[in-house]
Amino acid sequence: MASRKRNKYGVDITEKGKQKRTYKGITYDSETEMKFMIEYVEPKIKSGEVIKVERQVTYVLQECFTNFEGKKVLPIKYKSDFNLTYRDNNEVVFDVKGRADNLSLLKRKWMWKKYPDVKLVFIGRSLIDGGWIEYDQLNKMRSRRKRSKGVANDK
Repeated sequence: MASRKRNKYGVDITEKGKQKRTYKGITYDSETEMKFMIEYVEPKIKSGEVIKVERQVTYVLQECFTNFEGKKVLPIKYKSDFNLTYRDNNEVVFDVKGRADNLSLLKRKWMWKKYPDVKLVFIGRSLIDGGWIEYDQLNKMRSRRKRSKGVANDK
């Protein structure tokens, strides 16, 4: 039996996996990102609340440099999942998370430092807790639930 091909985040990268993550001709990095588009972004576009959507915008967190030995060190970059511009011209950068790894949390700190005027929101999905919720709040809710009655699975 052949093992399924997955990327480092566990996402199925086979053709069948890509089909599961494709919506209106766009293949998303994860099914959760696709659900964010369908459940969160599209209703706001339809209502006129969101006037512009960009995906995969790159921010340079640390410039390229040459170290003391003359070795070129590549830049450190952060790529957003969604940049939404609202009717009032406020822009919010969304990073859709299932579980944040340490590198994501570190890059979030770099973003806050280098781009203090950019509103960066890590957001997760939990049907148990009511849908799309900012990641830090969602983690607190999950922790409380775990302490009170054991682990419950989010959908």
